[in-house]
Amino acid sequence: MTVSNCSTGSAASRPVPISTAADFESQSNPHSTLMVVSFYRFADFPDHANLRKPLKELCEELRVSGGIILAPEGINGSICGTRDSVGKVLAFIENDSRLKGLRKIESPVSPEEEAIHHGHTSSSPLSAGEDAPFRWDHVRVKLKKEIVSLGMPDVSPIERVGKYVKPREWNALISDPDTVVIDVRNNYETRIGKFKGAVDPCTTAFRNFPSWVDDQFELPKADSLKQQSGGSTELKTEWPERKKPPRVAMYCTGGIRCEKASSFLLQKGFEEVYHLEGGILKYLEEVPEPESLWEGECFVFDKRVSVEHGLAQGTFKLCHGCKQPVSDADMETPEWERGVTCPHCYSSKSEEEKERARARQRQFDAWGIIGGPDKGRRPTSKDDARAKNSNKLSSSL
Repeated sequence: MTVSNCSTGSAASRPVPISTAADFESQSNPHSTLMVVSFYRFADFPDHANLRKPLKELCEELRVSGGIILAPEGINGSICGTRDSVGKVLAFIENDSRLKGLRKIESPVSPEEEAIHHGHTSSSPLSAGEDAPFRWDHVRVKLKKEIVSLGMPDVSPIERVGKYVKPREWNALISDPDTVVIDVRNNYETRIGKFKGAVDPCTTAFRNFPSWVDDQFELPKADSLKQQSGGSTELKTEWPERKKPPRVAMYCTGGIRCEKASSFLLQKGFEEVYHLEGGILKYLEEVPEPESLWEGECFVFDKRVSVEHGLAQGTFKLCHGCKQPVSDADMETPEWERGVTCPHCYSSKSEEEKERARARQRQFDAWGIIGGPDKGRRPTSKDDARAKNSNKLSSSL
């Protein structure tokens, strides 16, 4: 079976172990060394909204920054802080039995990034520098319908997923000519790196993946039927015997998207569905570079932008006009304007959009933060009282 592909560039990346919250607490230098941890777990979590307030407050108290998504299907996040603080946040999350066994990938923070991060204190009017992994004083805990958006509520990784493949066993699987290897990430990610021989669906969002599968594999629709099983209704596709689906191996950055995609393919009637445990990052941590089938750099969703083998800092920067990775060569082109446009978005932006971006960039150049030095800082009640007293005094004088 021939599956169409997209041409991409090249790149690399790396994380660290999928471990328990207790593991983080047992490491050395817990009070000063920064770390970035990405984590997720699919779970039946209808009361997810109740966790938002205490989780956000704990992160703020411990100065753990980043972003966390809570949804009825579980939790997904990426946070930055000291080893001790991050360990406490993860332990707090896993206090809920439904969230025990978080899948985690730990990435180191370079000494330069750590210096930038620790260089901003509570008395500073500015956010962490633009090269730091996250703003030290900012954490987002959002409520959403899905922890990773596929747009298909009936797809449930809680009920079933494909077979996990250890990084050390991945090369043998994807080298088999009978295996179709699919990169389920977006085109701006695959452009800078992917596994050798992998199919690139060229999607701009994970929600596009189901329609790409339908188009590529010409899935039968007439034979689809609802089956009742164990009190739940699931959609199952019956394939004609002569047109059995291929063996599929999928991967993504940290494992969450390919895990959900595997559940979708099983629902569609695919029988042999595999996905890389821990994603690209775990693979690049465990598999030595001479043995690696990864080509290029790996895009990551924080200000490092990309990482190489061994989780070393990558060479790509971020276009703040479109949030896509740009190379040194991209920044030498006429379309590149810092904070405004790059070769990947120049033609799609109107002059009005470019002017707004230039205004934002001027704010950042002046203050180190969009919106000025007081952005996001609400005056306290004491500040309000002082201001009123000051105004009264000025009036009397």
